[in-house]
Amino acid sequence: MTLNATQKGANRVVSDGRKWWKEQIIYQIYPRSFKDSTGNGIGDLRGIINQLDYIKNLGVTAVWINPIYASPNDDNGYDISDYRAILPEFGSMHDFDELLAGLHSRNIKFVMDLVVNHTSDEHYWFEQSRSSRDNPYRDYYHWWPAEQGKPNFRWSYFDEKGEAWKYDKQTDAYYLHYFSQKQPDLKWENPKVRQEVFDIMKFWAEKGVDGFRLDAFQFVSKDTSFPDLPESYKKDLSEVIKYHGMGPNIHEYLREMYNEVLSKYDVFAVSEGAGSSFEDAHDLVDEERNELQMAYHFEGVDLKKSVDNPPTCLDFKSLHTKWDKSFAHKGWISIFLANHDCPRMVSRFTNDSPKYREFASKLLNTFLLTMRGTPYCYFGDEIGMTNISFKDISEYQDIAAINGYKKAIHNNEDMTEFMRELTVFSRDNSRTPMQWDDTENAGFSDVQPWLKVNENKNVINVQLQNSMPNSVLNHFRNLTKLRNESSTLVYGEYELLLPEHESLYAYTRTDDNNQYLIILNFSNSEQVFDLSMLSGNQYEMIINSHSVNNHEINGELHLLPFQSVVIMVV
Repeated sequence: MTLNATQKGANRVVSDGRKWWKEQIIYQIYPRSFKDSTGNGIGDLRGIINQLDYIKNLGVTAVWINPIYASPNDDNGYDISDYRAILPEFGSMHDFDELLAGLHSRNIKFVMDLVVNHTSDEHYWFEQSRSSRDNPYRDYYHWWPAEQGKPNFRWSYFDEKGEAWKYDKQTDAYYLHYFSQKQPDLKWENPKVRQEVFDIMKFWAEKGVDGFRLDAFQFVSKDTSFPDLPESYKKDLSEVIKYHGMGPNIHEYLREMYNEVLSKYDVFAVSEGAGSSFEDAHDLVDEERNELQMAYHFEGVDLKKSVDNPPTCLDFKSLHTKWDKSFAHKGWISIFLANHDCPRMVSRFTNDSPKYREFASKLLNTFLLTMRGTPYCYFGDEIGMTNISFKDISEYQDIAAINGYKKAIHNNEDMTEFMRELTVFSRDNSRTPMQWDDTENAGFSDVQPWLKVNENKNVINVQLQNSMPNSVLNHFRNLTKLRNESSTLVYGEYELLLPEHESLYAYTRTDDNNQYLIILNFSNSEQVFDLSMLSGNQYEMIINSHSVNNHEINGELHLLPFQSVVIMVV
């Protein structure tokens, strides 16, 4: 295929639906791990406030912070006991207001993490709900009277036995928890619950937040008869989303949310998860449906989750190309490779060895910041932080790891293999403290942090990379600058080149004004790109992950291992 001037505007997707939230570069901060300002080993809001200029200088335009509400911290804040209060270890509501004002003064939007599939079992609603069967809050949660027998099996992600029904002696009944026993599921079928949620959203919207990330939201609607499900569901975790997600009334609830909240404020909402199909995803976010604004699918981070079967370049580009194709004309998607529930992206998708991790990190950031969709960049990835790879269960803090370990023992699993997988895929890999410098606690805290610091802090840290023009950090800044200055990289047409190439992921982003060619070498060997595809045009390499100039021989561009380039076709 030849890229020439006449093709640069051909087949362009004309976007007359431009929205501010489509144009954001979102930076996700795990607050416990970003910066400790109080000397207790836990990151906090004041720590984020103290780093606002660093965040601004990254070139990101929005910040999403994981839950900071009052919580017993069974699941690090995803078990909320008060939606209108700040967890004291993070600070106060005054600190939150100062943080929000500080972000807005720097033209940075703020995205609130809203967890409303479940609450903490220490929330007032649940304490009342479990107190008696005739309590006014009883119907805020899913209860099953024990005299009707044990309810049909439902899978729980964090339960030691994988069971989502928990017997509660106080009222001789079972309650439902898709996550930990301390995270009972709210009963969205009760209109009072929905109104409670909408009032919470209005509270934060009135404060000035710009968006909501809805945690586990695809699970909120249930078939409350809880029928028996196929054996495949009981044995195959991949079947869980199919039966837990996109319940019978989810679209009704979302339209109600849109009418009550989203349409009345200049905010957007994105749901964690996008169902089991493209149709599900479109039903959530297509504009005329008046539901959500942005899809956030998990297929990318779930690519072949096996130590011995890592994702290939072909897997990677095939998946992202099909999602882009599905959303080329309608709807809008998120682009992300890591978050608080995933391993570090450079360890997951490329190569985190000392020889290659710099270039591999740059490659993945290049992908994130040149694709169509709203990019979500996870803190620490801008400097190429890697998995920590704990070896012993005593080092883990995550409930998924700890209870998963207990469940594996209960099921008589091969514990050597379990630990091998956990080392690579544990969520704690992405939750280690931010590496600001090479001091004992990486500049994160003056005391021992809540989670161990990665030993490679001496060679991967902000202070070291700040002054290095070709560092991962400054490469990230160059990419955000380019994306912020070019609507082509936001709205332009995406076209895959070399779909069968096993090592090169090459694509163009095109509109009537510009065309960019992005080439990513996903291998640890030199690869060649045929520049005859650019026949009849001049081109300029505007971003290069390597400091050396590429050599061109007889119309071929030779790319070094894990090299990534952005070329302007003129």
